Amino acid sequence: MRWVSVGLAGGIALALALTVVLVLLNRTDQPQERLSAVVTATAYNSVPQQTDGDPNVAAWGDRLKPGMKVIAVSRDLLNKGLTRGVNVKIEGLSGTYKVLDKMHSRWTDKIDIYMGKDIEAAKEWGRQQVTIYWDKPKPKTKTQ
Repeated sequence: MRWVSVGLAGGIALALALTVVLVLLNRTDQPQERLSAVVTATAYNSVPQQTDGDPNVAAWGDRLKPGMKVIAVSRDLLNKGLTRGVNVKIEGLSGTYKVLDKMHSRWTDKIDIYMGKDIEAAKEWGRQQVTIYWDKPKPKTKTQ
């Protein structure tokens, strides 16, 4: 067997090339299915009058701070893939909102948009029918 000396730079290049091949073989960035739903959207605030517990802690234990783009979802939407951490685009609003809270089981097809401590903004939003968009969650693999 004959060994070829490739030097340090060649060894690094070879290792990098092998890493790229392995990453490409395990790609999970395939185009995802885009889902949508028409929901009733209301707004909520981090104030004691609107919660049973700490107004700054969401249902999954996430700490909410004014300025965060967060929504709470009705529990029926959890079964449609709107689980904790999913990014959601809301028709008519800029940016992406993250699912970090869930609502009481009495609600269906509903989201609540977090508006920090700005009660007037929440009242101004009121109740609206909107379309929301999110990517279908990828199936979990054994290593996840």
